[in-house]
Amino acid sequence: MHIKTPSETLAASLAAGSLKVENTMKHPGRLFVAAIAAGAFIAMGGILSLTVGFGFPGVTAANPAMAKLLAGTMFPIGLILVVVLGAELFTGNNAMLVPAYMERRYGAGAVMANWSLVYLGNFVGAVGFTYLLVYLTGLVASDPWHSAIVGIGVAKTSMPWGVVLLKGIGANWFVCLGVWLALAGHNLLEKAFGCWLPVMAFVVLGYEHCIANMFYLPLAMMEGAPIGVGDCLWRNLVPATIGNILGGALFVGCLHWYLHRPRS
Repeated sequence: MHIKTPSETLAASLAAGSLKVENTMKHPGRLFVAAIAAGAFIAMGGILSLTVGFGFPGVTAANPAMAKLLAGTMFPIGLILVVVLGAELFTGNNAMLVPAYMERRYGAGAVMANWSLVYLGNFVGAVGFTYLLVYLTGLVASDPWHSAIVGIGVAKTSMPWGVVLLKGIGANWFVCLGVWLALAGHNLLEKAFGCWLPVMAFVVLGYEHCIANMFYLPLAMMEGAPIGVGDCLWRNLVPATIGNILGGALFVGCLHWYLHRPRS
């Protein structure tokens, strides 16, 4: 099985980042639709993870790691769909746009424009899918899933701000490593497995991913969790987003550019 070398993977990321910025400037509507799709894909992973992870209470009550393992095993379908089908994910772009920026192929304004548009599209896709195809269809209306999502919403908005930020760093370090591994692969199996293993790890470890939380937190509110919009934004999404940017941009994009860029 031949995969790209680290230097070849970096070269692929340079080309991909430049293309993403070009689409931001020339085809923002297409980019926005791709971002909506990515938000929906992550929400698909979220509901599958929730359904399976909390669907065996008799088993997981005596084996608490089992629920995390089951949830983690299911969640990566979202990133696999994003990577293989060419959708636009904010957290993946936190790493993907950095190497070409470091090469001065475009400026910080182009990076911010892409991240902002994609973040908004991810939100629309995640919340839209959650409301139409999870809440209105009653997928979590009964226990154990109803109690589980309410508990998840309360837990995610009850952590200290700094803890959420640190967990955000951890989450997107893993997610962007998955994107990087997928970028190194050539076929569907290589790309899917590259995404699956790191994403499973971040879910099992309980890190905070802002786009995933655009599924979990709105669904918790829809199901009656005692949290408000302000709680979701300030106590979770804001620190998780900052942490995700740091984890993806610094520990994947910058690090791999520094290690593997061509030296003159």
